[in-house]
Amino acid sequence: MTTSTDGAAPARQSKVTGSLTRFRASAYVTGVGLLALCATMIIEYGFGNATPAQVYSPIHGVLYMIYLVLTIDLAIKARWSIKSTVLVLLAGCVPFVSFVVERRVTHRVQAGRDIF
Repeated sequence: MTTSTDGAAPARQSKVTGSLTRFRASAYVTGVGLLALCATMIIEYGFGNATPAQVYSPIHGVLYMIYLVLTIDLAIKARWSIKSTVLVLLAGCVPFVSFVVERRVTHRVQAGRDIF
Protein backbone atom coordinates (compact mmCIF):
# COMPACT_ATOMS: atom_id res chain seq x y z
CA MET A 1 0.00 0.00 0.00
CA THR A 2 1.32 3.42 -0.89
CA THR A 3 0.40 6.75 0.53
CA SER A 4 0.26 9.94 -1.44
CA THR A 5 1.71 13.12 0.00
CA ASP A 6 0.64 15.33 -2.89
CA GLY A 7 -1.82 17.23 -0.70
CA ALA A 8 0.65 17.69 2.16
CA ALA A 9 2.72 20.45 0.56
CA PRO A 10 -0.19 22.82 -0.22
CA ALA A 11 -1.69 22.23 3.25
CA ARG A 12 1.65 23.00 4.90
CA GLN A 13 2.15 26.06 2.69
CA SER A 14 -1.28 27.45 3.69
CA LYS A 15 -0.40 26.99 7.38
CA VAL A 16 2.89 28.80 6.85
CA THR A 17 1.14 31.57 4.90
CA GLY A 18 -1.35 32.18 7.73
CA SER A 19 1.41 32.14 10.34
CA LEU A 20 3.52 34.47 8.22
CA THR A 21 0.67 36.97 7.95
CA ARG A 22 0.15 36.93 11.71
CA PHE A 23 3.91 37.25 12.29
CA ARG A 24 4.17 40.22 9.91
CA ALA A 25 1.38 42.07 11.71
CA SER A 26 2.86 41.37 15.13
CA ALA A 27 6.37 42.39 13.99
CA TYR A 28 5.04 45.70 12.71
CA VAL A 29 3.01 46.35 15.87
CA THR A 30 5.98 45.39 18.04
CA GLY A 31 8.30 47.69 16.10
CA VAL A 32 5.94 50.65 16.39
CA GLY A 33 5.32 49.77 20.04
CA LEU A 34 9.04 49.71 20.76
CA LEU A 35 9.45 53.14 19.22
CA ALA A 36 6.56 54.38 21.37
CA LEU A 37 8.27 52.86 24.41
CA CYS A 38 11.46 54.76 23.54
CA ALA A 39 9.41 57.95 23.36
CA THR A 40 7.92 57.30 26.81
CA MET A 41 11.41 56.67 28.20
CA ILE A 42 12.58 60.00 26.79
CA ILE A 43 9.59 61.69 28.43
CA GLU A 44 10.30 59.94 31.74
CA TYR A 45 14.05 60.47 31.97
CA GLY A 46 14.37 63.64 29.92
CA PHE A 47 11.41 65.56 31.28
CA GLY A 48 10.77 63.87 34.63
CA ASN A 49 7.24 62.67 33.81
CA ALA A 50 6.93 58.96 34.61
CA THR A 51 3.18 58.64 33.93
CA PRO A 52 3.36 57.74 30.20
CA ALA A 53 5.95 55.03 30.87
CA GLN A 54 3.93 53.62 33.77
CA VAL A 55 0.87 53.34 31.55
CA TYR A 56 2.50 52.15 28.34
CA SER A 57 5.21 49.76 29.59
CA PRO A 58 2.78 46.93 30.52
CA ILE A 59 1.00 47.36 27.18
CA HIS A 60 4.31 47.03 25.36
CA GLY A 61 5.11 43.92 27.41
CA VAL A 62 1.90 42.23 26.30
CA LEU A 63 2.53 43.19 22.67
CA TYR A 64 6.02 41.68 22.85
CA MET A 65 4.69 38.45 24.39
CA ILE A 66 2.22 38.15 21.49
CA TYR A 67 5.15 38.68 19.10
CA LEU A 68 7.06 35.88 20.84
CA VAL A 69 4.18 33.42 20.55
CA LEU A 70 3.48 34.22 16.89
CA THR A 71 7.18 34.02 16.01
CA ILE A 72 7.49 30.60 17.62
CA ASP A 73 4.33 29.48 15.79
CA LEU A 74 5.86 30.50 12.45
CA ALA A 75 9.22 28.97 13.38
CA ILE A 76 7.60 25.60 14.06
CA LYS A 77 5.54 25.61 10.86
CA ALA A 78 8.40 26.88 8.67
CA ARG A 79 10.88 24.54 10.40
CA TRP A 80 13.45 27.15 11.38
CA SER A 81 16.57 26.26 13.29
CA ILE A 82 16.81 27.25 16.94
CA LYS A 83 19.45 29.86 16.07
CA SER A 84 17.17 31.50 13.48
CA THR A 85 14.24 31.46 15.89
CA VAL A 86 16.22 33.07 18.70
CA LEU A 87 17.62 35.77 16.40
CA VAL A 88 14.14 36.69 15.14
CA LEU A 89 12.83 36.73 18.72
CA LEU A 90 15.63 39.10 19.74
CA ALA A 91 14.91 41.36 16.76
CA GLY A 92 11.81 42.57 18.59
CA CYS A 93 14.02 44.06 21.31
CA VAL A 94 15.95 46.57 19.21
CA PRO A 95 14.29 49.66 17.70
CA PHE A 96 13.91 49.49 13.89
CA VAL A 97 15.40 45.97 13.68
CA SER A 98 11.98 44.29 13.78
CA PHE A 99 11.08 46.09 10.54
CA VAL A 100 14.24 44.90 8.78
CA VAL A 101 13.92 41.33 10.04
CA GLU A 102 10.21 41.21 9.13
CA ARG A 103 11.07 41.99 5.48
CA ARG A 104 13.87 39.42 5.44
CA VAL A 105 11.70 36.74 7.04
CA THR A 106 8.84 37.44 4.63
CA HIS A 107 10.99 37.14 1.53
CA ARG A 108 12.83 34.06 2.71
CA VAL A 109 9.76 32.18 3.96
CA GLN A 110 7.89 32.89 0.73
CA ALA A 111 10.88 31.60 -1.22
CA GLY A 112 11.10 28.52 1.01
CA ARG A 113 14.62 29.34 2.15
CA ASP A 114 16.27 29.37 5.57
CA ILE A 115 16.17 32.67 7.46
CA PHE A 116 19.88 33.11 8.28
